[in-house]
Amino acid sequence: MSVRNIRNHHSRGLLPAPEVRARVGYYSADHVARLRLIQDLQADGFNLAAIERLLSGSDGLARQLLGLRHAVTAPFDPETPEVLTAEELQARFGEVSTKDAERVRKLKLLVSLGDGRFEVPSPALLRAAEEVIALGIPLHAALALVERMSRDCDSISRGFTRLFLKELWEPFEQSGQPHERWDELIAAVGGLRPIASEALLALFKLSMTRQLEGAFGEVIEQQAKRKKSASA
Repeated sequence: MSVRNIRNHHSRGLLPAPEVRARVGYYSADHVARLRLIQDLQADGFNLAAIERLLSGSDGLARQLLGLRHAVTAPFDPETPEVLTAEELQARFGEVSTKDAERVRKLKLLVSLGDGRFEVPSPALLRAAEEVIALGIPLHAALALVERMSRDCDSISRGFTRLFLKELWEPFEQSGQPHERWDELIAAVGGLRPIASEALLALFKLSMTRQLEGAFGEVIEQQAKRKKSASA
């Protein structure tokens, strides 16, 4: 951070004055922590005016809001994005139609970096698509299913979010947002995310088993009927 920015934060009241000894200003670890907090808030979309309002009330409040936001936005299992060239993608998936390419863009499976290079935000999801195609399922059919899954996941995520707001945030807000309960609330958000993920996976496994058993039960029954008809 530049000296000019630090002085600007000081003049706006965002940063306490340094300790001056022999005409030299000394900044402590507390100043560094405040500067990092300001940078984090800016990175999360707060402008300096909003940050000034937050910090003028309580440094603790700003940190608590930032902690809550980090708990909400932290990735479940961080993946390291990959960068692939157009040639590498073609080798893995073959020729892709314009319609399928637009679907890939909307689903954000690939992000164009220019110069024929693409970032893969979720390599695991791309590998899953590749494995599905290897089974003989066309790309457009796989993408159509991913679109439907995305919509279903949005609906489920909204349900868990509403659960948090109604059962945790609203009572906390109605009680006046007591300082001592902020850590508890942030921990609850962090705990809700893996619980939601595990519950969704568990339910999907049960549902997938039922669907497969039902579908292949019908297939076996049809095959038995055909065999019986052929032998009659």
